[in-house]
Amino acid sequence: MSQRISSVAIAGAMALTVAGLGGCATKKFVTEQVGMVDTRVNAVSGQVSDVSTRVADHDARLAGLDQTSKDALARATAAGKLAEGKFLYSEVLSDDSMKFAPEKANLSPEATARLDAFVDKLKTDNRNVYVEVQGHTDATGPKAINYRLGEERAEAVRRYLNEHGVALNRISTISYGPDQPVASNSKRDGRKANRRVVLIVLS
Repeated sequence: MSQRISSVAIAGAMALTVAGLGGCATKKFVTEQVGMVDTRVNAVSGQVSDVSTRVADHDARLAGLDQTSKDALARATAAGKLAEGKFLYSEVLSDDSMKFAPEKANLSPEATARLDAFVDKLKTDNRNVYVEVQGHTDATGPKAINYRLGEERAEAVRRYLNEHGVALNRISTISYGPDQPVASNSKRDGRKANRRVVLIVLS
């Protein structure tokens, strides 16, 4: 009888030991899993923080741009042409430098010289860029004609840039016609200033 009780006691003790060992193993496993989850959560939190920082930096850059540059950036981003949407610089080619004949879109020698310098700068920078060519006019004449003239002049610049090494899929054109004057159209000098082509360079 006592031998049977002793055997039962030993078996019970062994069962408790095994259960205890199982409990320890389970706690260790849970601890390891929780640790792995915490590591992943921390990694994701770090990524979210990094993205938030980049978004804040992007917003800060946007705040420093003029409206036409912001519009160009928005269009480029929407078109999927930019990885980060970084504004680099803009180049304004005034009527003095472009010397378009009235109601014409042919590039003058002065215009091609300015564009050659612009292309050289792009090559020197050696970066993949997106260029928006904006055509602007004065307010003389019907708006519809000015929109068409602005587009034709911007397109002439686009073709020239492409012929000199800038990929077509990196260039877009838009005509603002007379809608975004930089000076009063009531004076001759103001109208001349408004007749311009603006190159927005983004990366």
